Amino acid sequence: MRAAVLYSAAGSLLLSTLAAAPAGGAPGVLQAARLRGVEVAAARARAAGIDFGTCPAGQKAPDGLQCGTVTVPLDYAHPDGRKIRLTVSRVRATHKDPRNSKRKVPRQGALVFNPGGPGGSGMYFPLVGLLPEWKRIAAAYDLVGYAPRGVGRSAPLSCQDPRQFAGGPTEAPTHPSTAYKKKRIARAKAYARGCAQRSGSALRYYNSLNNARDLDVLRAALGEDRLTFMGASYGTYFGAVYATLFPSHVRRMVLDSAVNPAPEQVWYRDNLDQSAAFEGRWADFRDWVARHDDVYRLGDTAEKVRRGYETARARLAARPAGGKVGPGQLQAAFLSAAYYDDYWPSRAEALSAYLKGDAGPLLRVAAPSPATAAEAENTSAVYTAVECNDAPWPTNWAVWDRDNTRLARRAPFETWENVWMNLPCAYWPAPRQRPVDVRTGPGELPPTLILAAERDAAAPYGGALEMHRRLADSVLVTERDAGTHGIAGGANPCVNAHLEAYLLQGRLPVRHASCAPHPEPRPGAPRKQALRDQLKGRA
Repeated sequence: MRAAVLYSAAGSLLLSTLAAAPAGGAPGVLQAARLRGVEVAAARARAAGIDFGTCPAGQKAPDGLQCGTVTVPLDYAHPDGRKIRLTVSRVRATHKDPRNSKRKVPRQGALVFNPGGPGGSGMYFPLVGLLPEWKRIAAAYDLVGYAPRGVGRSAPLSCQDPRQFAGGPTEAPTHPSTAYKKKRIARAKAYARGCAQRSGSALRYYNSLNNARDLDVLRAALGEDRLTFMGASYGTYFGAVYATLFPSHVRRMVLDSAVNPAPEQVWYRDNLDQSAAFEGRWADFRDWVARHDDVYRLGDTAEKVRRGYETARARLAARPAGGKVGPGQLQAAFLSAAYYDDYWPSRAEALSAYLKGDAGPLLRVAAPSPATAAEAENTSAVYTAVECNDAPWPTNWAVWDRDNTRLARRAPFETWENVWMNLPCAYWPAPRQRPVDVRTGPGELPPTLILAAERDAAAPYGGALEMHRRLADSVLVTERDAGTHGIAGGANPCVNAHLEAYLLQGRLPVRHASCAPHPEPRPGAPRKQALRDQLKGRA
């Protein structure tokens, strides 16, 4: 977190109250066994390859998208034990240069993508080759996506009945009462128990270390001696873990919207940082709405816009819109605007219409969807399992309460909702890892490209600086004064030029480069990013 006040006073206390959990840096014999397990699994996967064919029924797959599976051990210490299958998708390199129809582009291998989460699926990623910004990359690379362990059809995790997961309306108090906190503690304990009951002894094996090991098996199954990988958000973390564990297996690596990989940050402090940063991005949105008061009539200052939002919260608490949208659904809808600024027009329109008596636009952007409840529950289960398994967390509620009460005084927008999402980790029934010390020395790893937006709230910019510091020979490209989460292949031609130069030619600037921000959205403009979000696993 960028707030020195919170950590300078509380940092040492926090470390002293973290769970005395089993170290993820396991004894040497176990480490050696897991390394050997990766070698065994990778050799088997290379021999078997991936039998790409028609995608499964129920998965909307246009022509050209192929699907297959790769087998990995549940526990790499026992590669001959229980196996799980990861689903994989691919669109072959087109070899077509969009700038010169007569030129045949040579293939450079497979580009594997992970959208983050944890819990995001990249199964539709290969279709980004249909977008203009990706056509040159799609000409040279087979675009490969996959569902990590636990996600979708890849040995799916679940922690509760999906029908109970995404209902509405719900509360979202910015300053919760003692009674409300007790209710959420009980819910977090029940959720953690549900994860254990539904997954049994397998639960412990869903973590970032195994995600990195799975990535090496996927590399081998694709027939690649060295991996070309692009990870976004959380995908930057286990991509960096992969680079630390298997540096000689990396060809090129893009880390888009990098999270802070410092062991002491993973994941409790990273989430505190995130809550603080969301307050700034929430302010950016309100400033934009105020500048367009002639369109939305929500006030010509950010404070007036905030008061309108609070009025809507109070009304929804008293009478949920459509019986479905309460303060919790309102907060979630506007949180998405803090991730992606192309959501700004639709959220401003929804708030404006609701305050004038029309709840229709708000219902369209905020109402829970029963059709996607199972997918949302699965995503939540994987997110929780990976983050809880990855690192020690405070097991004393008093620590959470103290740190977040302090933070909420100046960052109320997302602080407590972030707490409730992560609180099951305080009561987690599986052993915790000790985070990997992500770090590579000069010459150990090929030069990597780190992309970051300066005002990204989901992955605060300090994380990109720390990632850059820890990966020797990396290059950081910054989109200045912008905050969209995930900027590769998006709205900024300068960023995309650096991405193409690296992936197509291996060419990078020296250490640092910056790009001017992409244009802000126009009021009333449709969401052009929607397809991009879906393909990259963010929708």
